[in-house]
Amino acid sequence: MKLEYLFYIFIFPGILFTTVLGLIIGWVDRKVSARFQFRVGPPFLQNFNDFFKLLGKETTLIKNSIHSLFIATPFIAFGVLSLLATIIGVTLFYHAGFGGDIFVIMYLMMIYSVMIILGGSSTGNVYSSIGAGREIKLLIADELAFIFVILVPIIKSGYQLNLENIINFQATNGAFIGSASGILAFLLGIICIQAKMTLQPFDIPEAETEIVEGPLMEYSGPPLAFWKLNHFMMYVIFPFFLISIFLGGFTLSGLGILWFILKYWGIIVVMIIIKNTNPRIRIDTALKFFWKYASPVGLLAIILAILGV
Repeated sequence: MKLEYLFYIFIFPGILFTTVLGLIIGWVDRKVSARFQFRVGPPFLQNFNDFFKLLGKETTLIKNSIHSLFIATPFIAFGVLSLLATIIGVTLFYHAGFGGDIFVIMYLMMIYSVMIILGGSSTGNVYSSIGAGREIKLLIADELAFIFVILVPIIKSGYQLNLENIINFQATNGAFIGSASGILAFLLGIICIQAKMTLQPFDIPEAETEIVEGPLMEYSGPPLAFWKLNHFMMYVIFPFFLISIFLGGFTLSGLGILWFILKYWGIIVVMIIIKNTNPRIRIDTALKFFWKYASPVGLLAIILAILGV
């Protein structure tokens, strides 16, 4: 294996970069959310302190749980997200990808949700099982709409299945956000990643006031630390993906770095605002929303993309 591959995976844009930036953006989320609620919020290093403190705590194993599955799922999920961060980041920053990588990205995103389902189901706890069941329903609800979102840039780029080619097409012809189909798909994409990250109003599987964090209820110590870290990593992975397929990616020319930071912060701000201005909805409401409203909007965006609009 070439040394640069190890650098991509472990340093930038892989594990180290994604985890550090994710923990920082997680702090921004907590700080802004606190301001919405007229609180001060945590200090800057709070997420780092929480993570390292949990690494030193004892892991409690439930007697009737499937121990191997219970322990393995958070670390498998961490590996999946690390691979996602590397694939998206290498394409975004180094303009190097492989054929059909956008399908690999879609499958890896789905595998993360499957890990949460398996982890919650393995505990034998009623609340964890309920949370895992809700995660399944939420995955069924948002996955079709998210597939429609991804199909729009594929169609508009001339049916390119390579993330690098999609970015290059936008560099030549303009970002897809500048079209009607692109705007519809982009806005729907933000809603879908709210659901995939289980942020309000889609924090249904982990609803603390109802099922006490659901799938994560029985986790403690290092496994819980990695579940929390996984969540923060998604603050990097999903916005980067949306920037790649709708906002033209990243370039070093001119004000490229500043423009990329503004695009990233714009998405993060919208996500935080949605999170703090909407109450949690019921799982049946989420299913109805995605199947009755979001998916038809995604289908409309696909039709417009085919028509070149």
